Amino acid sequence: MADDRGVREYIAVAAIPERSSSHFELGNSRENCGYATTFMASPQDACALNFTAFRWSFDRNVSVPYPLLARRTHKWLALVIGFQALIWTMSGLYMTAVHIDIIHGDHFIRHPEATPITARELGDPIAAAASVPGAQSVKLHRLLDRPVYIVTSRSGATLVDPRTGARLSPPSEAQIRQLATFWFAGMEPLDKLSLVSDLPSEVRGRKPPLWRAEFGGWNKPTLYLSPETGELVTRRHELWRIFDFVWMLHIMDYQERENVNNTLLRLFTWSAFLMAVSGAWLLLWSFSNRRRKPRGE
Repeated sequence: MADDRGVREYIAVAAIPERSSSHFELGNSRENCGYATTFMASPQDACALNFTAFRWSFDRNVSVPYPLLARRTHKWLALVIGFQALIWTMSGLYMTAVHIDIIHGDHFIRHPEATPITARELGDPIAAAASVPGAQSVKLHRLLDRPVYIVTSRSGATLVDPRTGARLSPPSEAQIRQLATFWFAGMEPLDKLSLVSDLPSEVRGRKPPLWRAEFGGWNKPTLYLSPETGELVTRRHELWRIFDFVWMLHIMDYQERENVNNTLLRLFTWSAFLMAVSGAWLLLWSFSNRRRKPRGE
């Protein structure tokens, strides 16, 4: 390539190394010639080139440790709590998809109409309570086709005849079978009736023993009745058992399945919050960095 100064041919290659400073500018001064490899007629002509168009700002290099720290934090937190976050999502989906009334098993229980009782059929409840040492409360209850008083004391519950005030024997197995069939509103037959002293976890917190009445069907509805009074204590079924399991995974209480403020849950909750914050910061940083990026880089 020829010019008026007699330089016939030149090839200039600008090689700008990455710098650790916050700002680096390559101008047309002689001291900057070391950053260009120039093949020209004379070394003075290399410095005569105007490199002011090639201004590079390396301000973003100063903030590299911050996005790097946020990226690593976000990555490791995602690896640690990612599986638990998936469990939270799936368990929450189940608990919202199945109505809570179905989980409670209300549709399995018969709700008979109240039968009126005349005052002449009832004796003095205070006298009935006085017949039981250490009585704390007394209530009227219907056992199959007859009214009874249930007197509760520290030692347990006792049936009392409301007419005579005499103590009644606890319900027999045949009566418990009748009671289980009476309370169950489904069409499935009673498959098994047993008196359970070692209670399963699905009735944790209850005082043993309890009568366990298991009915047929895919949902396996189960009624628990008191051996002292024949009262319906609680009911369970497969959908409830699934709910109880996913609830344990959801709150991360693997023993009692009741503490929603345990240390492990709080640790994972704050870790998930930190993961979300670091991810949001990386997203905003990437947009702002894209706007600062020079054209053609």
